Amino acid sequence: MTFIGQILQSSWALFVEAAPYLFVGVLVAGMMYLFLAPETIAKHLHRGRISSVFKAALLGIPLPLCSCGVLPAAASLRKQGANKGATAAFLISTPESGVDSIAITYALLDPLMTLIRPLAAFLTAFAAGIMENLFGWEDKKSGLLSGVDLSCRVDGCCDGRNCPPEEHNKHHTLWQKLWKALNYGFFDLYREISGWIFAGFLVAGVITLWLPQDLASKYLGGGLNTMLFMLAAGIPTYICATASTPVAAALILKGVSPGAALVFLLAGPATNVASLTVLTRVLGKRGVAIYLGSIAVFAVIFGLLTDWLYAFLGISLQTRLASSTSELLPGWLHLALALFLAILMLAFFVRGMVSFLKSKINPTPEHQS
Repeated sequence: MTFIGQILQSSWALFVEAAPYLFVGVLVAGMMYLFLAPETIAKHLHRGRISSVFKAALLGIPLPLCSCGVLPAAASLRKQGANKGATAAFLISTPESGVDSIAITYALLDPLMTLIRPLAAFLTAFAAGIMENLFGWEDKKSGLLSGVDLSCRVDGCCDGRNCPPEEHNKHHTLWQKLWKALNYGFFDLYREISGWIFAGFLVAGVITLWLPQDLASKYLGGGLNTMLFMLAAGIPTYICATASTPVAAALILKGVSPGAALVFLLAGPATNVASLTVLTRVLGKRGVAIYLGSIAVFAVIFGLLTDWLYAFLGISLQTRLASSTSELLPGWLHLALALFLAILMLAFFVRGMVSFLKSKINPTPEHQS
């Protein structure tokens, strides 16, 4: 078998293992999109130095948005009256975690890391938000819902302001709402992240085959220098929380410590060079410095604590991953869901290529000018 074939085989094996959990994560994300009211979010992130930050950090944990996808959402919250601390907390906890990434962490790593990852994301976001409010507190008292999109998320039949909830509830059946949730999860959200998921599993396959075992364990086996190296690798990288998980699993299998992998899982999704301009507009220069500094400091702290915890409990995550076999769900279900998600991914790619080629063959007036 060729080297490329071996990479694809290794990547596919990881994808099959994670497929049921990724499927559930995307499904829950679609339900949250439909049933989580935007006006409720805006109200809770409006006032209070501490309470708003706590709520924003907690709210961001289950939401499935990447470091670029969260930017427009955070900018919208800022316009709706969210203070800087709440906005910063939301900007950190949201891309670092999510129902989809939590599910895939359980699939590819272990239950302990599944708990540590969102907890570290929450505490990092909470600390950063408190620091933002301490150094630049503002208490906005107006315009809370002026920019909130309250329109019906099923088909836009109501604007949410001139249509009482009791009347709007009669417009759609439960099945119509569920279909919209499925449509958003698998055809909007999954389309947005599928390219990064493919790249993440591909990189994981490359690491599994190419990275020498002794090199990773010798230089990335733990300690402060290892954490700083993973931080330097993660901060400029654009990778979503879900896609970063198979990369972390592959690194751990090669001897990278769980704490070092956690640093990558926290820093990679929450930061990237491309988003700094937008972040500066949303938080200001000082706010961005606090944002990046908080992520760096707390990622390293939690990385060191994670290595200590695994050592204290006597758990070898590398050994567990190397010897693990998934018995929770039948193999045919893993394979079926992997094929379903892979076919969707391929369909999105083909559709994107067709649109790109059409734009080149028949450019719009904007492209011609």
